[in-house]
Amino acid sequence: MSTMSMGSGPGGMPQSQQQTCGNMSSAGDRMSQTSQQQPPLQPPRYLGFPIQANEHGPNNFATIRTTSIVTKQQKEHMQEEMHEQMSGYKRMRREHQAALLKLEEKCKVEMEAHKNALDKEYDNLLHNFTRELERLEAKHQQDLERRMKQTTAAEKKLHKEITLKQECDRKTYDMQRKKDYKANKERWKRELSMDESTPKRQRDLTLQSQKDSLKQAEAQEEQRLLSLQKKYIELEMRKFKRRRLIALHELEDQLLRDELSKKQHQLEQAHAMLLKHHEKTQELEYRQQKSVHHLREEQINKQHDTELQNQKDYMERVKKDLVRKHALEIRQHPKSLKQKELQIRKQFRETCKTQTKQYKRYKAQILQTTPKEQQKEVIKQLKEEKHRKLTLLGEQYEQSIADMFQSQSYKLDESQVIECQRTNEMLEYELDVLTAYQNKNKKQAQEQRDRERRELENRVAVRRSVLENKMEAELLQFNQERAERLRLMHEKHVKEIDAFDEESITLGFSAMAVAEGSREAYPDEEGSLSGSMISLAHSNSSTSFPAGSL
Repeated sequence: MSTMSMGSGPGGMPQSQQQTCGNMSSAGDRMSQTSQQQPPLQPPRYLGFPIQANEHGPNNFATIRTTSIVTKQQKEHMQEEMHEQMSGYKRMRREHQAALLKLEEKCKVEMEAHKNALDKEYDNLLHNFTRELERLEAKHQQDLERRMKQTTAAEKKLHKEITLKQECDRKTYDMQRKKDYKANKERWKRELSMDESTPKRQRDLTLQSQKDSLKQAEAQEEQRLLSLQKKYIELEMRKFKRRRLIALHELEDQLLRDELSKKQHQLEQAHAMLLKHHEKTQELEYRQQKSVHHLREEQINKQHDTELQNQKDYMERVKKDLVRKHALEIRQHPKSLKQKELQIRKQFRETCKTQTKQYKRYKAQILQTTPKEQQKEVIKQLKEEKHRKLTLLGEQYEQSIADMFQSQSYKLDESQVIECQRTNEMLEYELDVLTAYQNKNKKQAQEQRDRERRELENRVAVRRSVLENKMEAELLQFNQERAERLRLMHEKHVKEIDAFDEESITLGFSAMAVAEGSREAYPDEEGSLSGSMISLAHSNSSTSFPAGSL
């Protein structure tokens, strides 16, 4: 808020007005002294004063106060009014300063509460984010543990189902083998019984030999098939483990992507809240600055209105004081003219006395040299000459008094008109100076408000830019961390697959065979375990020996 000018006096008047007031206050004394020093003037005719002022008594104006007394009282009254105006100005400035400090303190408290509320909201959001991530991590851990349990259970189930299938096939094979053995034995007996030329003992030995060969071939075939079943189940279990490992990797990838997506969503939410907080803070700052500027503008307008009103009151008071001063001068003018007239008449009487004394001495000298008979005539002539000179001297003094009356009246009227003109010009000039000062003050205050608004806009823009740069940096850092975690996860999975394949090769499996698709329908997948198995039902003795070997 702009303050009053350093050179202002009470009532918002510049020092030139105070000096003018002092000059005008002492103008009465100077006018009174000038009136006493100059010869008397004739009072103006329109006032109705008689020209023969010496006809009235000396106490006619005894109740009229002198100009010095009136001027002194006017000075005291003006000083009291100026002191009262200055006290009013000080009180108004204290009230304005207190109101401004109160508003600034209110804005400060409001801003602190606003910042605390925003910080609390942001902290709560971050706390919620932490809890959500903890819950998500626990859920992911549960998913992994459940998948591991499912994998173990599925592996056992698959091994059991394949084993049961193979046992069933072996039982079918045994039944078919026994049936084929019995049929072969009967066929061999028929064939041997038809050969009458061979001795019975030879036929028995031949039959026994065929039986032993068949049993030996069947035993070898059974061992071969058991070995194939063992390799088959081991291969299928190896394929199952590799496929389950790949599925576990896919699950880990999906859980990692879910976690990263959750973090990205949280980061976007945090950035959105920061931008929202920035907008709210900006609105509050603009609103508070607007209220402060509005209060300052109101205070400046009130101060300027008070200054103008005090200046107008001062101008009216100065004009009224000048009118009263002129009226008092006009009322006291006959008294001063009478005093000067009395001085002139006293001087005239003294001159007459001097002339009379000179006439007596001159008369005595003449009479000493004049004969006695001529003395009467000489005395008469001397008296006539004395009367003529005194009359002429009296006329001269009367003319001097008349000229003094006329000159003083003219000078009084002229000096009052000039003083009125100068006073009006001075008051108008001071009013113009005050108006120009107030306009300059308003312009400076407006420039200051515009400058503060621009500074606030710049601060808000810089804060927004810093916030956006920080958000971009956080987003870039998050993207880098996400890419790094995905890369590490991919490398981990590749290493685990490579280690599994190397282990398969060490165990005697072909890496390509393990990586191929299985003919088995794994648990929790479409189909069942009724898929193709190595059948033992078609492995019989008829296929174990070439045709016609008998």
